[in-house]
Amino acid sequence: MLTGIYGGTFNPLHNGHLQVARRLLNKEQMGEIWFVVSPLNPFKQGETLLSDEQRLEMVRAALKDEPRMLASDYEFHLPKPSYTWQTMKALAADYPDREFVLIIGADNWNSFDQWFAHEEI
Repeated sequence: MLTGIYGGTFNPLHNGHLQVARRLLNKEQMGEIWFVVSPLNPFKQGETLLSDEQRLEMVRAALKDEPRMLASDYEFHLPKPSYTWQTMKALAADYPDREFVLIIGADNWNSFDQWFAHEEI
């Protein structure tokens, strides 16, 4: 199954995130989109964030009527800080029956060349 991975701190999740996900689900052949809540984004160290659990619960609440969008705490169980490259490798190993596609917004696209192991992603 083709699964979109939409990672972020989601502090807060907003309508723009949902609109991007809905469009991708409608136009692409994705079965699901997982909103992977990041406990520690390397670019946001030192920022004041809601707790991991509060942000996860906020995402769950926003997705409650979106059956093909899931809130995920997957990165809560990985080493910190959260690097997308490590998350994608771990997901591929844990879910070999799925093909994962990374979803990022324009803000992240503009700094993508600064991401850890961006060449590998």
